[in-house]
Amino acid sequence: MDEEYDVIVLGTGLTECILSGIMSVNGKKVLHMDRNPYYGGESSSITPLEELYKRFTLPDSPPESMGRGRDWNVDLIPKFLMANGQLVKMLLYTEVTRYLDFKVVEGSFVYKGGKIYKVPSTETEALASNLMGMFEKRRFRKFLVFVANFDENDPKTFEGVDPKTTTMRDVYKKFDLGQDVIDFTGHALALYRTDDYLDVPCLETINRIKLYSESLARYGKSPYLYPLYGLGELPQGFARLSAIYGGTYMLNKPVDEIVMEGGHVIGVKSEGEVARCKQLICDPSYIPDRVRKAGQVIRVICILSHPIKNTNDANSCQIIIPQNQVNRNSDIYVCMISYAHNVAAQGKYIAIVSTTVETSEPEAEIEPALELLEPIDQKFVAISDLYEPTDDGTESQVFASRSYDATTHFETTCNDIKDIYKRMTGSDFDFENMKRKQNDVFGEDEQ
Repeated sequence: MDEEYDVIVLGTGLTECILSGIMSVNGKKVLHMDRNPYYGGESSSITPLEELYKRFTLPDSPPESMGRGRDWNVDLIPKFLMANGQLVKMLLYTEVTRYLDFKVVEGSFVYKGGKIYKVPSTETEALASNLMGMFEKRRFRKFLVFVANFDENDPKTFEGVDPKTTTMRDVYKKFDLGQDVIDFTGHALALYRTDDYLDVPCLETINRIKLYSESLARYGKSPYLYPLYGLGELPQGFARLSAIYGGTYMLNKPVDEIVMEGGHVIGVKSEGEVARCKQLICDPSYIPDRVRKAGQVIRVICILSHPIKNTNDANSCQIIIPQNQVNRNSDIYVCMISYAHNVAAQGKYIAIVSTTVETSEPEAEIEPALELLEPIDQKFVAISDLYEPTDDGTESQVFASRSYDATTHFETTCNDIKDIYKRMTGSDFDFENMKRKQNDVFGEDEQ
C-alpha cells in the first residue's frame, strides 16, 4: 500500500465508483478504499433479509412468510434510471452495461385528491387521461407539442417564448394551464421537488420534459429503468471497470487519517501505512470537518404481499405526490419494485417512500404515501442527514460528494459527478471522449 497514486477514492458509493472508473479509464493510477466489508456505502443493496432486520435493529428475525433471506436485495436508497438520462449514457459509454441487466419500470403515477392516476406523457395518453377535463386536455396537448418541437438554437420554434428570460410560470399562463396540470407537469414530468422552478427562465424545465418524453419513447411503459438484483449492482459494475484499467480496490480497510501538508492532501493513512496521492475523492462520512448539513431525508422501506392499488397490478412503478396536494414544500415519492427484479422473495413487493424532512415529525409527513400501500407487512424507517462539501476542493484537492437526495432518479447524482470531474480536471466531462478511450482498449467491433 506504501505507493504513490494519482487519485485515492474513499467509499464505494455510486458517485465514488463512477468517478473512480472514469479516472482509471483516463489513465490515472487509482486506489479505492472502503471501511465497510461491502460495496455501495450509502447506496448499497442489503442481502440477505436477516441483515436488513439487523441493520434497523429489529428485535425479531424475518418470519417464514418472507421466504428465503437470500432472495432479497433491498436498496437503502431508492432510485430509478431515466432511460435517456445521463447515468444510462455513462453506463453505455463505459460499457458497464455488459455487467448489468435492466427492466423497464411498468408505470409512473401521480397523486391527486387522495387518488392515483397514470401520468400522461404522450398526446394520446393526455387525451385519454382522467386527470383533466376536455378543454384542458387540448391545451395540455398544445403545450406538449410546443415542448417537443422546441429547439433552443432555432428561434422559429419559440412561439414568443424567450428560453433565457421567460419564466415557466409565464409559459404555463401562455397555454392557460390550470393548477393540477401545472402540478403534474412540474413534478411528474419535469421531476422538480419544489415549486422554485416556476420563477426562473423556462429552458431547463423544457429540457427536463423533453428528457422525460425521450426516455419514455425508448421503451413505452415508463421512462424509468431498474437493474435486476438491485441498485447495489451499479457501483460494483463501475468498480469492475476501474479494476480493468488497473485500479486497486481494498474493502474492509479502516481510514485512520487523511494526511495534509501545507493545506492540501498528500495521502491517506490506514493501519500504520500511508498511501500517497495528488487528489482525493470521498463521501461526506470520511471528512466530517469539510462538509455541512443541508437538511434531512426520510426513507421508509415497506415490504408488501400485494401490488399497490390502482396501478393495474404493476410489479414496478413510481408514484409522485406533488407537494401542493398535501400542503408541503417538497414532493413525496414512492418507488416500488418486486420479485420480478430479483430483489424480493416470490410474490413479494418492496415499496420505498422518501421525501425531504420539513418538520420535527418526519413519520407523520409521509402518512399520505403509506396509506396508499396498506396493508404493510413490515416497515423499516431511516432518517438520514444530507451533507454537502463546504469548499470546492481546488485548494485542498479533497473532493467530497454530496449525499443522495430524495429524488427518485440519478440525474442530480450525475450532475454532482460532472461537477466534481470538472473541479478535479479543469475540463468538462465529455461522454464522447470516454467512448473513444473505450474503443482503444476493447476495439470497435464489440460496440
